[in-house]
Amino acid sequence: MSASSQYEFLVVLLVAILILELMARRLHLPPAAAFISGGIALALMPGVPTFSIDPDLVLLIFMPPLLMNGAYFTVWREFRENLSGILLLALGAVAFTTLAVGLAVKGLVPGLPWAICFALGAIVSPPDAVAAEAVLERLILPPRMSALLQGESLLNDASGLVLFRFAVAAALTGVFNTTAAIGTFCLLSLGGAAVGLLVAWLGLIVIRRLNDSELIITATLLLATASYIGGEHLHVSGVLATVTTGLVLGSHQHADFTATTRMRAHAFWKVLVFLLESILFILIGLSLRGVLARVGGMQSAARTLVIPVLGVIAVVILSRFLWLFSSDLVRRCARRLRYRKGTEPSYRVALVMSWAGMRGVVTLAAALSLPVSLPGRDLVLVSAFAVILVTVLLQGTTLGPLIRLMRLTGANEQIVHQKSEDLAWKRMTEAQYKVIARLSRQSDGSERHPRLLEQYGYRARVAAQYTTDRDRHKPQKIEHFTVLLAAINAARAELLRMHRAGEIHDRILRELERELDLQQMVAESHSS
Repeated sequence: MSASSQYEFLVVLLVAILILELMARRLHLPPAAAFISGGIALALMPGVPTFSIDPDLVLLIFMPPLLMNGAYFTVWREFRENLSGILLLALGAVAFTTLAVGLAVKGLVPGLPWAICFALGAIVSPPDAVAAEAVLERLILPPRMSALLQGESLLNDASGLVLFRFAVAAALTGVFNTTAAIGTFCLLSLGGAAVGLLVAWLGLIVIRRLNDSELIITATLLLATASYIGGEHLHVSGVLATVTTGLVLGSHQHADFTATTRMRAHAFWKVLVFLLESILFILIGLSLRGVLARVGGMQSAARTLVIPVLGVIAVVILSRFLWLFSSDLVRRCARRLRYRKGTEPSYRVALVMSWAGMRGVVTLAAALSLPVSLPGRDLVLVSAFAVILVTVLLQGTTLGPLIRLMRLTGANEQIVHQKSEDLAWKRMTEAQYKVIARLSRQSDGSERHPRLLEQYGYRARVAAQYTTDRDRHKPQKIEHFTVLLAAINAARAELLRMHRAGEIHDRILRELERELDLQQMVAESHSS
């Protein structure tokens, strides 16, 4: 395929992304399921060129920005408070699934070497950060569940990839040392975190000296890639390095970034992540043709691999259930023996979290990176692809209904958030009014800024009333901002009329339109 043909094919993929996204919204499906299905449909269409994925290139191009985005927007407080539960999933569940799948594959295919069995287990063990984010983005979960799933998706790729490297090394050399493997795992993890901290620290020094939003946003994108490449070149976890960099930058964004930079960065990352995730899932679907070609076609795969593959899928799903419910059982016993404090474990939460184990690009990339000479490579490829399809298409599409069935919509937490939001607005308006009152008062007792004092005094009174009786004052608030939106639209129409008539310059149009946009964003957030 020529360079121009590749570009044209990319344009076709972007058109397919728009169509599939609209279809997913219309049918209320997770976008990931729609994109993978669309990719499979494209792969099976006659005339579509055979597409092959370079696993190293995929990880290098796609993983750093996606991991950075997930870590950057992670709620650090919830991540820290739930770190033990996150590690229990990111390390414990991954290791347990690797062990369970390895034992099951050895039982189903006795002639396969132990190292290959556990390599397959490591490949399919980590739920994917991209798949989880794509499915959970539109679901409202209780804060603790959301923190556990997002935190797990950030860290488990590292543990799965490290286990995979150990298994492949054992398959190639025939030697495996458990003590050395544990020590190496700790070294890779701590080294990755250290590299991430160093890159973030150096990046913040540079960012604080940049006065341009575009340069700062570009720097954050480069820091994601620098931390990943730096970790890999130093033979530590590039995944953990990127996650650590993202967590540090995200925790400093409120103090070190201007309001304009934060707004532009949010818009930039939202579009970038949407495109990267969409293209990734379509590429997973498109890779079906290449996977089938490697194993000799659909009939050959169905004849020789169907039973082991079905066994792998079943063990992958059931092992997560077994790990989570066993962990909850241990927590319940510990609470009754008063060895552990905290909330009572919920079987409904464990059920939903067990079903939220979607696999994605990391699983496929790891499978494709296996050396061609390794025995059982066909089984690994088909199993990896089948696990991705079943978990995303089945679990991803039914996760939302399951959450609603279990009544885990986070409604109580939303009420708490509303009350804390009202209190925050009350305190903010009071602080604003006090500052303006102090700066407005002149030595002779008159006011230098009477209009500002009147405006912010009114805001403070309304915020106090709204906090005491939200239901009574909410209709008035909505009506107020609805009228404000009408005024903004009228101002925008007049501004555009003046521009079309040649009365104002393009630069004036953009500056005033930006002010109207900021006003409209605030008004729209309060008008419903």
